[in-house]
Amino acid sequence: MGKLTPLKPIPSLISIAIALIIWFVIPVPEGVSPHAWHLLALFVGTIAAIIGKAMPIGAVSIIAIALVALTQVTNPGKPTAALDDALSGFSNQLIWLIGISIMISLSLNKTGLGARIGYYFISLFGKKTLGIAYALALAETTLAPVTPSNTARGGGIIHPIMKSIADSFGSKPEPGSTQKIGRYLALVNYNINPVTSAMFITATAPNPLIVNLLLKGTGSTFELTWSMWAIAALVPGIISLLVMPLIVYWLYPPTIKRTPNAPRFAKDKLAELGNISLAEKITLGVFALLLCLWAGIPAFLFGSEWAVNPTTAAFIGLAILLATGVLSWDDVLKHKGAWDTVVWFAALVMMATYLGKLGLISWLSQSVGNAISHLGMGWVGGMILLTLVYVYSHYFFASTTAHITAMFAAFFAAGLALGAPPALLGLVLAFSSSLMMSLTHYGTGTAPIIFGSGYVTLGEWWKTGFILSVVNLLIWIVIGSLWWKWLGYW
Repeated sequence: MGKLTPLKPIPSLISIAIALIIWFVIPVPEGVSPHAWHLLALFVGTIAAIIGKAMPIGAVSIIAIALVALTQVTNPGKPTAALDDALSGFSNQLIWLIGISIMISLSLNKTGLGARIGYYFISLFGKKTLGIAYALALAETTLAPVTPSNTARGGGIIHPIMKSIADSFGSKPEPGSTQKIGRYLALVNYNINPVTSAMFITATAPNPLIVNLLLKGTGSTFELTWSMWAIAALVPGIISLLVMPLIVYWLYPPTIKRTPNAPRFAKDKLAELGNISLAEKITLGVFALLLCLWAGIPAFLFGSEWAVNPTTAAFIGLAILLATGVLSWDDVLKHKGAWDTVVWFAALVMMATYLGKLGLISWLSQSVGNAISHLGMGWVGGMILLTLVYVYSHYFFASTTAHITAMFAAFFAAGLALGAPPALLGLVLAFSSSLMMSLTHYGTGTAPIIFGSGYVTLGEWWKTGFILSVVNLLIWIVIGSLWWKWLGYW
């Protein structure tokens, strides 16, 4: 067998202890059913295991599914029904939307289209360091709607381009060298990622989970479609992308401010890629088709009978890429990240759904709402307080998925109990769920890749992340709320 890779002892014991204490030691609160409390114990234990990285998130999720089926907390005395409940997440359309979209995004790297887009924008705007920053922002925003893995987008596509630009100007990840241009571009490279992740449902894996939680939390009265989300994020997103490079420039100005050779460097890279290939053209066509279908353009032009379900559209896109040979079935099978996402997504959505069905979320929201009411706050102050606690608690999380799963539903329900408009509250919390990624060097998968390249110190990273979190929250709450009011969302 060689070397075994079992559970990590310390985080595993901690997560098991937490689950057992909630299940057996802490009394079931008044107004909560024992089964709901026991599911909470399993849920909190699962989140603790994910945070502590007791095992990969997919493996933890398989254990969680097994425990829900075994303990029958969702359907006592009915083992078959309990198993159906435990597996119910796999029938959720949003889970397959994100999984299939991740598979589709493989074509960006395989065909070289992602790098081509990045170098193209640098060839246009790269005569100054600030221009390179905006070129990176444009490239990532262009890729964001069709790359549900923000890690693959920011760390796998944009970061190598950023590094090659820094290297071309002699800016190495070494003391005295990073200040030339590398530190600035690395900070911009990373802080684009939270903003673009907030701009589209399909820009990061947990966003469809948020859509699902909003739908459940409002009794199916508030459903965010792909186009509604994109339109809501348009104005605050553009402002954040315009402002962020300027703030980083002010905090850590690069010593190299003019880069007249960057466009030539980018053109040389494009020349190495050669003429745009047939595979790239097919990929571009598929992405254009997906954006058209996700935005609801056929239904808008020809009537509701032409509407295509977003998940159906994703399957169509993947089918075209497979049928044309741009992707092979082996490519899809080997993409562990996509299948991993489907598994952990299904488990977490299932547990969150049944916490709501069993009444635990309602009880928790009332408790939080009552605590805020005792402070004498109205719904505006209460919503802001909830958002701040929600965002800055991300210092304690190494996964946005774990954070969202643990806190989003309860905080959304608490805000509703205070009287906050569902759409306003939902949008603020939804977009904050991506913006909070900026805080730390472990806040999302992109962070360790860019931080690990060595251009930025820990202090520089955390200082920049905190300042940008404040700026982004002001933009998205103040300007965003006015924009959403004008749109008629609330």
